[in-house]
Amino acid sequence: MRVPEKYYDEKFDFRGEWDMLSTCGLKIVRKASKDIVVVTELYQENPGTSVTYAGSSLLLQICEAKGLDLNRVIYVECNPDTRSKLSFYNEEYFFVQFREKDGKLTDPTYKQMTDQEICDLIYG
Repeated sequence: MRVPEKYYDEKFDFRGEWDMLSTCGLKIVRKASKDIVVVTELYQENPGTSVTYAGSSLLLQICEAKGLDLNRVIYVECNPDTRSKLSFYNEEYFFVQFREKDGKLTDPTYKQMTDQEICDLIYG
């Protein structure tokens, strides 16, 4: 199952759990007030950790690699439409927030976004 490139601008290699080589789709939309980071799960194209399980580590690696200020980032996870009959593979976007504690990002919270919310965020 291949994820269409419409969901990302590049593939981003990152260190997943136990430093396992992992890959996600990445789209960064730079705006005046915030940078929007959208990571896309690539399913079978990803040899390692999923974007959800990589969580804060993935966000920090993206910020470091792309020179982004963590305090200006809106972080979104995408489960793309793969045209599967299984509801697990339905297209979904989640706004993810982490709590900063002792210099680490912990306790992620997820809010599912509507199609309109993701369009407004990226294109509005």
